Amino acid sequence: MNQKPSGSLVLVGTGITLGSHITPICRSHIETADIVYCVVATSLMEEWIFSMNANVVSFQYLYKEGKDRRQTYNAMVNIMLASLREGKHVVGAYYGHPGIFALPPHKAIAKARKEGFHAYMEPGISAEACLYADIGIDPGSIGTAQYEATQFMLYHRVIDTAGYLILWQIGMAGDRAAEQFTTANAYRTMLKKLLFEYYPSDHRVAIYEARALPTDNIRIDWIPLNHLDKCQVHQYSTLLVPPARSMKIDVEREAALRALHQSLSD
Repeated sequence: MNQKPSGSLVLVGTGITLGSHITPICRSHIETADIVYCVVATSLMEEWIFSMNANVVSFQYLYKEGKDRRQTYNAMVNIMLASLREGKHVVGAYYGHPGIFALPPHKAIAKARKEGFHAYMEPGISAEACLYADIGIDPGSIGTAQYEATQFMLYHRVIDTAGYLILWQIGMAGDRAAEQFTTANAYRTMLKKLLFEYYPSDHRVAIYEARALPTDNIRIDWIPLNHLDKCQVHQYSTLLVPPARSMKIDVEREAALRALHQSLSD
């Protein structure tokens, strides 16, 4: 019977706001790891991770303006797997949720499992969860559609304007080469014109940025869609587009559901 290799890999989320979002299990993994690799949003959060374990390595040095982020992500995976193959309990600590807009955790877990290691993910509070709380919307009320901004620009999508639309990373919109931290406003001009196909130019939208530090202000800037390319944005800026119309019941589906209910009640 083959035994699993002795090393293990856990990818944990640190949450969005420093100190207040991390779960007890994620913190425990960081504190008890043989080595921790971290990717976090601020130097203060990085220092906080360093305070939990004597052997922490920041992956920030791998990022460089003009460098393809896919190279950076592959390097992260290879470094974590190298430590894992040495039989260590390896933890990757990622900002927010380690499985949301974070490619290396998924790749590292897949490679580790393929090699027979015990590897899994522990969730963290994500920017999406913060958005729902801070803006005060329930995604279950009318539904949401979510896309990475560049992906939305590149691929054909059919948008239901009766639900919420969330576009992530609008600060890097249009960066197909994955080399820039923020792109020129001309890309957001293109983005707003694509949105004009579904929404009127004066439709009110929100630029949202969660609180990274407890002392930070939450950014919720409501603007007309037509002003999207006139606002300052960052890597982590998110665009929330509220519905432009009310939901409309499909009478045929409603009749079918009513008939099904009646048949089950007889």
